[in-house]
Parts: sequence; structure tokens; C-alpha cells
Amino acid sequence: MSLRPVAAPGVLPRAGGRGKGGALMAGAAIRESATFAGRPDQVREARAFVGRLLGPSHPCGNVAVLLASELVTNSLLHGGSAAPGEAVTVTVVVWGAGVRVEVTGRKTDGVPVLRPPDDKAEGSRGLRLVEDLAVRWGYERGGGHATTWFVLCGTHQRAG
Repeated sequence: MSLRPVAAPGVLPRAGGRGKGGALMAGAAIRESATFAGRPDQVREARAFVGRLLGPSHPCGNVAVLLASELVTNSLLHGGSAAPGEAVTVTVVVWGAGVRVEVTGRKTDGVPVLRPPDDKAEGSRGLRLVEDLAVRWGYERGGGHATTWFVLCGTHQRAG
């Protein structure tokens, strides 16, 4: 996996982007993507990709892995990405203590819907977790694909 430094909002990347021990250097941002087959067993691989990229010391690492897993699962269950030959792409942008994760898969007619909590329901908690833990989240549609994304800050708490 090669890491590519990119500019964070309002910040110019520094040469290399990574410092001693792989730590992210101040002012640098890293953007990396990986594509996974549209199968349920690949959710684990997508989760591992996010975890490896962020590393064990990133302040948002555990929450980013959890939310990425939820969005990949939603793409498979509700977005049509589990159809034969389909795939899901996970893109992670890291800058300082912040992270943005995008999950892109096959577009269907539906859009992400935040459902009211239901303690008796087996599902319907993934997007609620994203809403509760992310600073921002949203979705974009176009070109036969849909992307759902979230942003976490270093304290992984919602702004506001």
C-alpha cells in the first residue's frame, strides 16, 4: 500500500507526509483507497484496511473502524453492492487528529435514512451510530454510484 500526501483543508502537505515511526506529520494529509468485492466476508477486510491505515495510536481509530464497517455493511445490504460482480471502495483521508472515510458502492433508488431507535429491531443501528459519533456525515450520488461519508475529529465527538 502506498500512501499519498494530499492537502488538508487550508493546509499544504509537507514532503513525505509521515515522520518517525510512521506518525503523521503536522500539516500533512494522507488519502488512500481500497476496493473490496461486494461480499459480506469483505466487511472484515475493509475494517482491517481502515485500522491499518490509521494505526493503533490515532485518536479516532476505533470509532473510524466501527463506522466504516457499518457503512460498508449498509452498502452491501441496502445499496446493491452485494450483487454479483459489484464492489465497494473505501477511501480514508487522514490529517492530524482528523479523519474522513468515504464508502462508495452501487447506486440504487434509495438514499440513507436515519431511522428512529428501536431496541427490539435486529438492525437499523448503523446509521444511528454514524449520526451520534461523527462530526459530520452525508451522501452523494452520481455516475451509477453512491458515496456515504463521515468525518471525525481528534476527540471523535460531534461539534456543536
